Amino acid sequence: MMHALAMNQAVATVAIVDDDESVRHALRQLLRAADYKALTFASAEEFLDSPDSDQADCLIVDVNLPGMSGVALVQLLSGQSRRMPALLITARDDATTLEVMRRAGPIPHLRKPFSDEALFVAISQALNR
Repeated sequence: MMHALAMNQAVATVAIVDDDESVRHALRQLLRAADYKALTFASAEEFLDSPDSDQADCLIVDVNLPGMSGVALVQLLSGQSRRMPALLITARDDATTLEVMRRAGPIPHLRKPFSDEALFVAISQALNR
């Protein structure tokens, strides 16, 4: 059942933007095992500068990145023709991070660590918006 949602989006390409290499690797492996295509980027700037970013159908982005934040990346993309469904992830639940996410608007978010099922549900919902 865990991969049933993912199988519906078998051709989707998901871009993962997280400064933690272990998170990028784990998410890439998980998504590929569920038949998603996965691209990884260590920063918002790396994502924006990459020609491969145009292939992404959905974005999973860490809220707290060095340089441009994940929220700023999502907001920048929403104001451009590169608009794509996005999902914010964070390991922090401090008041500042929660306020930043609240002000970002109705962007789905998951708190690390999250279950595989929660991730696949969130991706499926984002892709079907």
